[in-house]
Amino acid sequence: MTVPPERARTPRARLTALATSVLVAVVTVLVGSAAPARAASHNPVIFVHGFKGEIKTDWSVLTEEFRKVGVTSLWEFTYYSPQSNRTTAQELATAIDSVRARTGAAQVDIVTHSMGGLNSRWYLKFLGGAAKVDAWVSLGGPNHGTGWAYACWYQACHDMRPGSDFLTTLNAGDETPGSVRYGTWWSPCDGIINPDGSVILSGATNTRTGCIGHNSIPTNGAVASQVVAFAT
Repeated sequence: MTVPPERARTPRARLTALATSVLVAVVTVLVGSAAPARAASHNPVIFVHGFKGEIKTDWSVLTEEFRKVGVTSLWEFTYYSPQSNRTTAQELATAIDSVRARTGAAQVDIVTHSMGGLNSRWYLKFLGGAAKVDAWVSLGGPNHGTGWAYACWYQACHDMRPGSDFLTTLNAGDETPGSVRYGTWWSPCDGIINPDGSVILSGATNTRTGCIGHNSIPTNGAVASQVVAFAT
């Protein structure tokens, strides 16, 4: 997999509100258009992409499934993926507080793909996020590292290497702290997360998918239905 060259400047994190068919508001710490109305019985859902996922993650199937059950407050958190996952976790904390303030929600649900599971878990475990999140989902997350990360030299890739300081700290003690409902989905045909079982977390609801490629997990209809049923 070819890794694009380092950017000269690190772009700011973005939070995008998802409307029924188009992106309607790009906000950084509550700058932008009004958020979609929140259904009283549902938490806002925040999607967190993985490494380089800001240019390739397709959330369309999942967002459609959430809308079918009445979830209208749907947000995509976008960040500079080569940076440290600790930095991204701090940015995610700000974004989630923004959504909670904007919508009046006490808690949110988080759906992540790949490395997005790591920075969001850091937020949950070390930045007070467990009290602000009801359900957390990891789709093909390298929760215990992946050998693929040795092919890349960005800090984020160092974080994803098996036995890294980041993962050792993140996985020490309770892997699923707080009262958050943790769910993971892992594929036996995932060519990026090696070994496949790296996704599985102690204390989570861990689901094996069919034979699905890494980048296709978020757009698989069966997985999307399961995720929505779990989160709502």
